[in-house]
Amino acid sequence: MSYKINTLKRTDWPPLLTEINDPPEQLYFAGNVPDYNRKLLCVVGSRKYTNYGREAVEYLIRELAGYPITIVSGLALGIDSIAHRAALKNNLPTIAIPGSGLHPEALHPQTHVMLAEEIVERGGTLISEMEPEQKASLMMHDTVAKKVFFSFPRRNRIMAGMCHAILVVEAELKSGTLITSKLATEYNREVLTIPGSIFSPHSDGPHMLLRLGATPIRNADDILEALNIGKLDLGSSSKKSSGKKETNYEDCSEREMQIIKLLIEPLARDEILREALTQHQIPIGETQTLLSLLELKGLIRESLGEIRLA
Repeated sequence: MSYKINTLKRTDWPPLLTEINDPPEQLYFAGNVPDYNRKLLCVVGSRKYTNYGREAVEYLIRELAGYPITIVSGLALGIDSIAHRAALKNNLPTIAIPGSGLHPEALHPQTHVMLAEEIVERGGTLISEMEPEQKASLMMHDTVAKKVFFSFPRRNRIMAGMCHAILVVEAELKSGTLITSKLATEYNREVLTIPGSIFSPHSDGPHMLLRLGATPIRNADDILEALNIGKLDLGSSSKKSSGKKETNYEDCSEREMQIIKLLIEPLARDEILREALTQHQIPIGETQTLLSLLELKGLIRESLGEIRLA
């Protein structure tokens, strides 16, 4: 086994986790005891993610690099693993809370054992309330409390309970991701979500959360505000001293650049949809998603009924 599993002393528990009404009996961990002077941001979303969801997570976490934030997620397939990898890539600490024990032979999903090992090697943490060799299960029995419970919702309460805010990226209406956001509301945590395309079922969950009062996230500044973190002072960098910020399109996909080139002058949304379909054969739903992503990246803005380059 490439990492050592220990019992996490109660004095080393996440402070917020001790405040919830159903805290775990014990916690096991591998790696470093987390730095609780940092804000804990839980990032969750669909296992069946879209390119929009992936790019949004990677972009936002990249923009959070350098701030006192730790990324928390569930090591699951999809958005969870994307969040962990983006944190590692941008040198942000990350904590994984799997719905299983932490032993490599029990860890769920098995395809992410190497990711778990990398998290530990890079100074991050694995945490679980389950016995190290206990595998994930849809139904489990607590012989002491004489209760039947489901391992993944139980795991979700730890993620929601320990974090200052929960960011929901993509989720269908029946997604387990929404369990985490519901628990976050019960625990009085900030619920954040990324608006998506009205044509995508993966946006149904976030849009429902917005109707219920979740904070819409358009960029990293919105996350920093929700976490009550001030923006870094960039000093007299070349960007600041040049008077006007130079727009960087290096991270844009070919499709995104096609939309950007349509905006040599401001256009109404329906004009963009029509031109994208006519000139580049981009379906309307995909164009809506591209516009949302470009706005999230701060490359375009909409005002007075027109969309223009930022």
